[in-house]
Amino acid sequence: MISEILHWLVSAIARFGYPGLVVLMAMESSFIPLPSELVLPPAGYLVHQGRMNMVLVILCGVAGSILGALFNYWLGHRFGRDFLIRYGRYVGLNERRYLKTEKFFIDHGEVSTFVGRLLLGVRHFISFPAGVARMNLAHFIFFTAFGSAIWCTILTVLGYYVGREEALLHRYYREVAVALAVFCLIVVAVYVWVHRARRKRSAQETENLT
Repeated sequence: MISEILHWLVSAIARFGYPGLVVLMAMESSFIPLPSELVLPPAGYLVHQGRMNMVLVILCGVAGSILGALFNYWLGHRFGRDFLIRYGRYVGLNERRYLKTEKFFIDHGEVSTFVGRLLLGVRHFISFPAGVARMNLAHFIFFTAFGSAIWCTILTVLGYYVGREEALLHRYYREVAVALAVFCLIVVAVYVWVHRARRKRSAQETENLT
C-alpha cells in the first residue's frame, strides 16, 4: 500500500514540479493529514535521478511549510482558542491534543515553533497556539522557516540516498526521529538556560537600581 502511494507521489511530483511540491507541503504544514515523510523523500528520489534540483526542492518544502503554518497561525489569531477546541476535532485536533500543544508552546515560548517543526504530533498544530497568543509574526516565520529547513533537508537527503526502498526508508526515518528528539531536548535545555540567565541578570540589575 505504502509502495503504491510512494510510486504515485513520485509520479505526481514529477508531473507538477516545484509548484506542486509547495502546495503539497503547505497542505502538510496545515491540519490536512498529508505527512511530509511521504512528500519529500520521493522528491529526493527525483533529485537522485537528475529530474529535480536539491536546493530548489528544499526551498519549496520550506516555502510550503511556512504557508501552511501561516494559515494555522491565522486561524488561531482570527478565531481564538475556544473556536479551535470546539471545531478542531473535525481535523484531528481534539481538545486533549490542543491543550497538550498549547502547554508545549507556553512552557517553551517562541522557540517551540522551531522545535515543534521537528516533532511528530506537534509539527502540524504548534502554529495554532502561536496564533492565539499573537506571537510576533516575524519571529514566528523565522522559527518556522528554521525548523522546516532542517526537517526538509533531512527528508530530501534521505530520499536521495534511499530512494523508493520502503524498508530502508522506514528504518532510517526511525533513526532520524530519535536523533531529532535528542536534538530538540538539547535546544530546549539551552533556550531555558539562556532565558533563565537573562531573567536573573535582569532581576539583579533591577535590585541594583533600587
